[in-house]
Amino acid sequence: MKICGSLKKDVEAFKKVLPAEDILTFDFVSEKGLSFTAIFADPITDKELLGEQVIRPLLHYEGKACAQDVGEKITSPEKRTETDLTKLAEEVLAGNPVLFFEGMDEGIIVGTKKVFVRAIAEPTTDVALKGPREGFIEDIKINTSLVRRRLKSPDLRIEFLKVGRRSQTYVALCYLAGISLENVVKEARQKLKEIDIDIVPDSSYLTHFLSSRPYSLLKQIGTTEKPDIFCAKIAEGRVGILVDGSPIALTAPYLIVEDFQSSEDYFVPSYRATFTRLLRLLALIVAIYLPAFYIAGQLFKLQLFPVRLLLTIAGSIRDIPFSPSLEMLLVLFVLEVLNEASIRMPKYVGMALSVVGALVLGETAVSAGFVSTPAIIIIAFSGIGLYAVPNLLEQTSVLRLVMLLAAGSVGTYGIILATGFVLFYLVTAENFSTPVLAPFSPLIPKDLRDSLVKYDVGSLRTRPASIGSKNKRRLRHE
Repeated sequence: MKICGSLKKDVEAFKKVLPAEDILTFDFVSEKGLSFTAIFADPITDKELLGEQVIRPLLHYEGKACAQDVGEKITSPEKRTETDLTKLAEEVLAGNPVLFFEGMDEGIIVGTKKVFVRAIAEPTTDVALKGPREGFIEDIKINTSLVRRRLKSPDLRIEFLKVGRRSQTYVALCYLAGISLENVVKEARQKLKEIDIDIVPDSSYLTHFLSSRPYSLLKQIGTTEKPDIFCAKIAEGRVGILVDGSPIALTAPYLIVEDFQSSEDYFVPSYRATFTRLLRLLALIVAIYLPAFYIAGQLFKLQLFPVRLLLTIAGSIRDIPFSPSLEMLLVLFVLEVLNEASIRMPKYVGMALSVVGALVLGETAVSAGFVSTPAIIIIAFSGIGLYAVPNLLEQTSVLRLVMLLAAGSVGTYGIILATGFVLFYLVTAENFSTPVLAPFSPLIPKDLRDSLVKYDVGSLRTRPASIGSKNKRRLRHE
């Protein structure tokens, strides 16, 4: 529906498109008798700016009904015209008021929306002792400014799209022209445009549509809350996605080795970064397999335990009424319940609950003979080990349960079969034409310099071949 030029009819037509009660109108007349109507969303429009930058200058307007002349009188730096009432309604819902005036078939959109944002702070999920401490927030404009500040390159492209039929959420597609592969950018853009959903409250909603295997247990899209990591990944040839209302940015293509890396690895000596990466991998393997091998050893392979340890375990489980598998599942269930409760409850209650659950409940359960001490120690250590790689917590906690069930069913053979299936799944998984297990499968020797092993910066002369890039060199020596 287009604007007809009659102020009264245009306002009535607009109210039919957008009949909500919090959409207000303000009528005023200039000194020369030209009638104006400003339409705005009361809760999300800065009315003070609207009065200072739009209404007050136009009260003294002496020109004719011309959109260009009226626009020059408005002092707001953000303004543009539109003739379609539906698009004007979308702008009002975004917080930008629309100005109608008699005799013109165009409406003027003015950027005076009210922005409620929290201060830029360090993300609680990605804490680093060294390096930048800024984190993304829920406002997409501030997030894009954080990216622009780090990548002052004319090649940086930021494309804005609207996703969500009803939410009309702004999504920013970020990439470096001349570095990111065109097919990756095109595929990401196409997938975003094809999303047909009512509302996009967070960036996690988009991962389902961007993944080639939406129901996969494994991650296929990278996530980060830190602008420095986001910019570094874009500089390697990836595309980045920012969503208005979400502090979590998405990156693609994704490699599983990314989650074993930390931003702090690039601000410490390379040998220390290598050690911590290998430590994270070892902690994750132990966390997944330790409960499973403990059960397999009790039920099928007592030879897995040294004699002295076997005698200690035998003494501790002598009066336990449950089978080893059921006992371990029970302890695991209690641990997960305590974890969920401590996260959801208020902080001051959650801290007390963690102490009570870990000490009082665990000690009481052992004293009462419901569970054994080794079972609690193993599950506790396993739970701690999973948090060594927090970005894979959801996936690895499920894998731990799968290995536990396989060990309780057929022992070590079950663990081997489950491991083989997981490895096969990892080897065949890919997204945006990039294998998630690269650079290990397929093996890319040059990319191993910044995988689980970290070489010094001077050795990282080329961008990762796993990602692919038009410009392969990122470091030049004279």
